[in-house]
Amino acid sequence: MCRARTVSPAGYYAWRSRPERHRAVSARTLLSAIRVIHRESRETYGSPSIWDALSKQGHGVGEHHVARLMRQHGIRAKTVKKWRATPQSHHRFPVAANTCNRQFMVESPNRVWAGDITYVWTTEGWLSLAVVLDLYSRIVIGGALGHRLTVDLAERARTMALANRKPTVGLLHHSDRGSQYAATRYQRLLGEHGITTSMSRTGNCWDNACVESFFGTLKRELVYHRHYATREDATQDIFESIEVFYYRRRRHSTLGYHSPAGYEARTAVA
Repeated sequence: MCRARTVSPAGYYAWRSRPERHRAVSARTLLSAIRVIHRESRETYGSPSIWDALSKQGHGVGEHHVARLMRQHGIRAKTVKKWRATPQSHHRFPVAANTCNRQFMVESPNRVWAGDITYVWTTEGWLSLAVVLDLYSRIVIGGALGHRLTVDLAERARTMALANRKPTVGLLHHSDRGSQYAATRYQRLLGEHGITTSMSRTGNCWDNACVESFFGTLKRELVYHRHYATREDATQDIFESIEVFYYRRRRHSTLGYHSPAGYEARTAVA
């Protein structure tokens, strides 16, 4: 081997007896920490989130160095092609103006809520998921899953949000123009609680970007990596992911790399 590598035997044994360089030890330790954080994030974190987690653990390292190590060792966040179904916006119900107008940065809880519905495929057929987010912390304050895309599904998510938060007058509720949200039954209860309605413009998903982003994250990091045999399997998996991981542990760049629960707890103390 020494002849093939044009190295003298004495040089080889001298190299073996020397202690490992500090830089190499540091890189190996850092890579191990990166792998742990990546695994604990369910392989959902990219280099910015991992760098932030490392910094909070006391690792003095630059974000570009973390990104370079991740590229070299094939560590990357889950990603898949998105698919999106469009809501049923051709209906007889009146629609509200886009009062929210993409003002997604909110200064306190219970000022702006946003709701939407998406679909998850199972072997038994489609499963519909309706959620309501508080845009202050991106917390899912109401959610419901069901076999069919109905007004009742959206109402159950909204009812849960009202029970969890008990908002005062002045709250803005934003959604798309789907019949589930424009329905008289849905709007009546919002009015009874003094909640103002805002709706996205026709065919413009960016007007409800926060909930779209939540659904995209849920599917990219969980749903598209599963094969659900039944709707019940999907319901349990999605519920666990939202309640245990997304709510308490998943970092958000918008929230200064805090989890939704951590962000609300941090601001409550402040």
